[in-house]
Amino acid sequence: MCYNCPSEPFAEARPGDRPSRRAVARLLMAAAGLSALAACTPALAPEASGTTSAASGTASPAASGEASSPVPSGSGSTSTGASARTSGAASPTSSASAASSASASATAPSAAPTTTAAAAPPSAASRLPKQYSLTAPASPWVIVNKHRPLKPASYVPADLVQPRVALAVTGEAAQLNRTTAAAAERMFAAAAADGVTMTLASGYRSYATQTVTYNGYVSSQGRAAADTASARPGHSEHQTGWAFDIGDGGAACSFQPCFAEQPAAVWAKANGHRFGFVVRYPFTQHTITGYFYESWHLRYVGAEAATDMRKRGIATLEQYFGLEAAPGYR
Repeated sequence: MCYNCPSEPFAEARPGDRPSRRAVARLLMAAAGLSALAACTPALAPEASGTTSAASGTASPAASGEASSPVPSGSGSTSTGASARTSGAASPTSSASAASSASASATAPSAAPTTTAAAAPPSAASRLPKQYSLTAPASPWVIVNKHRPLKPASYVPADLVQPRVALAVTGEAAQLNRTTAAAAERMFAAAAADGVTMTLASGYRSYATQTVTYNGYVSSQGRAAADTASARPGHSEHQTGWAFDIGDGGAACSFQPCFAEQPAAVWAKANGHRFGFVVRYPFTQHTITGYFYESWHLRYVGAEAATDMRKRGIATLEQYFGLEAAPGYR
């Protein structure tokens, strides 16, 4: 080692001078520090990498199932002597690093199921003070769709009545259950007061009538097309007495997409919730309800639920009650 070489920490050496004890001590301390740094580098490198990965929230290759990346050339390389000196000290650090990596691997995957579970919202209707059955046919919240048939399939409401509203049909189709009929009377009267003509175009439909209706679609369009336009027997809301179709007194757009632009449909969509009604098969929700947009099909669920759905922007009853989508029959 050169004791007389010029160096930043010391005064410039003069010929014949010998280094002071302080200078020699500083050089020895510097050499010892460099040796310690070289010895620590290989042991710290893996631990630092694991800590960075955990802090960034990125899964390590082991946690994601990928092979670990090779260590870059020259990273942490030391002389054989330095490696031999640090082999004993590196072992606990490496074990701690391995334990840290194992802990990260065990923790990282557990986050995914938590996120998936949180994505499924609970029933939004649970916040309402009154709760009703989703399966009993006589309940205003009964859900009837392609996954949930009526039980019994031949159900007939015990309180069918003919509401005092403008009718476009006769017979059983002019009937509703008593609760729906009373709400319809109030809604039709309010629409008339606003200068909007509204008629009852199709109300209650028995199991036998639905069988004839559905089979007619099958005969003319095929079963696949029929399932998008008409409910199978025992799967129709019309059979419950809680649903009905409206018209506007004309025939140009009856049961057609263009009805959505008619005053009766526009008014019902904007005001129906005040009387307990929702548009049961809304626009673009067919992958949930199983039916394309039917602006004429109204369903009674009660003013509280209908108003809550509107305020919260929930489009379908399946979503509101936390039920699975029913795009097709099982």
